[in-house]
Amino acid sequence: MSQTLIEKIAQKFAVGLDSNHLVHSDDYLSIKPAYIMTHDNTGAVIPKFKSIGATKLSNPRQVVHTLDHNVQDKSEKNLEKYKKIEEFSKKMGADFYPAGRGIGHQIMCEEGYAWPGTMVVASDSHSNMYGGLGCLGTPIVRTDAAAIWATGRTWWQVPPIAKVELQGKLQAGVTGKDVIIALCGLFNKDEVLNHAIEFSGDGVKHLSIDERLAIANMTTEWGALAGVFPVDEITLDWLKNRAAFISKRGLEGVNSDADENGIHPRMNEKRIAKLENQLNQLKADNDAYYAKEITLDLSSVQPYVSGPNTVKVMKTVSELSDIKINKAYLVSCVNSRVDDLVEAAKIIKGKKVTDGVKFYIAAASSEVQAESEKRGDWQTLLDAGAIPLPPGCGPCIGLGTGLLEDGENGISATNRNFKGRMGSLNAFAYLASPAVVAASAVAGKIDYPWSGNSTQLTGNISIKTKSDSSAGSVKIIDGFPEIIEGELLFCHQDNLNTDGIYPGKYTYIDDFTPQQQAEVVMENYDPEFVKIAKAGDILVGGYNFGTGSSREQAATALKYKGIRLVIAGTFNETYKRNAINNGFLCIEIPELVDEFKTKYGKEKLTVKTGLTAKIDFKNSVLTISEKEYKLSPVGEAAQELIVVGGLEEWVKKNL
Repeated sequence: MSQTLIEKIAQKFAVGLDSNHLVHSDDYLSIKPAYIMTHDNTGAVIPKFKSIGATKLSNPRQVVHTLDHNVQDKSEKNLEKYKKIEEFSKKMGADFYPAGRGIGHQIMCEEGYAWPGTMVVASDSHSNMYGGLGCLGTPIVRTDAAAIWATGRTWWQVPPIAKVELQGKLQAGVTGKDVIIALCGLFNKDEVLNHAIEFSGDGVKHLSIDERLAIANMTTEWGALAGVFPVDEITLDWLKNRAAFISKRGLEGVNSDADENGIHPRMNEKRIAKLENQLNQLKADNDAYYAKEITLDLSSVQPYVSGPNTVKVMKTVSELSDIKINKAYLVSCVNSRVDDLVEAAKIIKGKKVTDGVKFYIAAASSEVQAESEKRGDWQTLLDAGAIPLPPGCGPCIGLGTGLLEDGENGISATNRNFKGRMGSLNAFAYLASPAVVAASAVAGKIDYPWSGNSTQLTGNISIKTKSDSSAGSVKIIDGFPEIIEGELLFCHQDNLNTDGIYPGKYTYIDDFTPQQQAEVVMENYDPEFVKIAKAGDILVGGYNFGTGSSREQAATALKYKGIRLVIAGTFNETYKRNAINNGFLCIEIPELVDEFKTKYGKEKLTVKTGLTAKIDFKNSVLTISEKEYKLSPVGEAAQELIVVGGLEEWVKKNL
C-alpha cells in the first residue's frame, strides 16, 4: 500500500514495528525522534524527569536545550532558573544554547537538527516550523519530553494527512506570510484541525526556505500538527550555503559532539551529499491517500492582514487602511530572519517611524542579527526609529518590553494574535508580513504601498473517502482488555474546554487527591454529572473535546471518576496526549456522535442513555445492540501505556 511523505518519515523513526507493518494515518507508534528540543520549559521538565527515577539522559546527543522565551527578564529569580537549567544540561551532556543565541526553533534549523527527511519534536507548538526544511516537526507535551530524555522514546498517533497544492507564482511584494494568512483566512472552519499537512505543487519551487519556514510555522495557527514541504534543490542550496557559512564561522558554540577535525557534526558536506542521493526516496507515492486535498493559486494572493485577535479573519491591507496603530512588531520565530529584515529595511529606508508609534525589532537569532548588521539592514531599521530587543520570543508571548496596553492597536509579523496574548485583553492585535508591518509603522496606520493585481483569492478543498479496507486483527498485549463494555453517557457539547471538565480554580492545589478530582469533574459543564456518572461508564462527547489549556487533570479527573474511556467526534490533540500519557483511552467515532446529537439533542447537558456499548479492540469495532461502528485500531504503543497506567509508569518500567 502507498504512503505519504509523512508516513514514510514516521515509519523510519518508529520502533518495535512488525516487519510487515506499513505505517499509515491513525496508527499508534512508539517513536524515537532524531532530536527533542525544550526551551525555558526545560525547568518544568527536569522535575518530571527526576520524579520518574531517571538519573541520566538515554542519549545526550538527542537532547537540545535552548533559552529563548523570557530572555529580557534579568531578575534574580529568572537568572537563577536559567543557571539551574544550564547546570543540569551540561551535567547531563545535552546540547545547550544560552539566552541571546536565539529562538530555539531557529537554532534547530541553523545548527542542522531539523534535517530533511527526519522526525524532530519539541515541547513547543511551533515545532511545525521544521517542515519548511522537509523535516517532520511536531509538538509534544512535557511528560513526553521527560520520557524521551529518559528512554529516547515516546508515542505518536499518525494524524490524518492533508495535501496542500500551491499553484503558480506569487506577485511581486507578496510573501510566504501572506500565503499562510490566506490559508488561515480562506479555510477557517477547522478544515485541517489536528491534521498533518504536506505541501506540493509547481508553486513550491518559487518559495524560498525563509518563506517555507514561515508558512510551516503558522500551520500551527491553522490548526495542524505538522506542515511539511518537499525536499528539493531549493532545500539543498540552502543547506549548502549554511554549511559554507558555518565552515567560515567555525565551531564556536557547538557542543561536545563536534568532529575532531573541526567539521560541524550535522551541517556538513558529507551529510548534504548523502541527502542529495536520497532525494527520490523523500517523496510521497503517486497514489498515496490524503484525507483532504486543498489547492491555492499563489498568483491570486495579495498582501493580507489577519485579525483583530484571530487568524480566522483576513482582509486586504486596503480594507483596513483606516486602522490607526500604536505599536508594530518585527519579532518571533515566524518572521525575523534575514530576508524578513531585508524587506522591512527596503520599505523603511530614508523614512521615520511616525510619532506616537513604537516599532520593536528582534532577530530570530544572534547570527541573523549579525548578518543583518553586516548588510546594513539592521542599522537602517534603527535609524528609522525601531527599538531593538534581544534575539528571543519576548512580546510575541506577552513577555518583556513593548506589550500592548488597553485600547491599543498593534500590527505584528508574529504568528499569534489571540486576545490578550501580546498584552492587554482590551487591545487589538493584527498579523501581517514584515513589509506591511514596517510600512504601517511609518504611516501610523495599517498600510503598504503595493501596486499588484487585486484579484479574487482562488482556492478549493475536497474531502477524500478512504477505500474500505479492513485493518485486520489487532494484536492485544498481555493485560489490555480485548473487550470493554459499559453504559454510554452523552455530553453533546462541541469544543468542551478543559476548564469545563476540570475547573481552573483547582488546578494548582497540589495536594488535591484523586478522590477530590473525581468529585469536581465536569463541574463547570454540568454540576449534575458527578451524580449521573458511575464507575464503568463510557463517556461520549462532541467534537474537539478537551480544547483549551493543557491541564492534565482534565483527563485524570474523568479517569478517577471511573469513566472507562471517552469517545468523541474529534479530540483536541493536547488533551488526547495528556489522557493517554495518564493511561486513559480516547477514541474517535464521529458517526456515533452525530447519531447521538440527532437522537438526544441539546436539552440535557448529560444524558444517561441506558445503552450498553461493547468495544472489541481486536477487531476495532464498537457494537450497540446489533449496530456496529468502526474505530481506528488501538495499537500496541497505546495499549502498553494503558496497561502500565501512563507514560511515567512506562518510563519507570523501562529504565
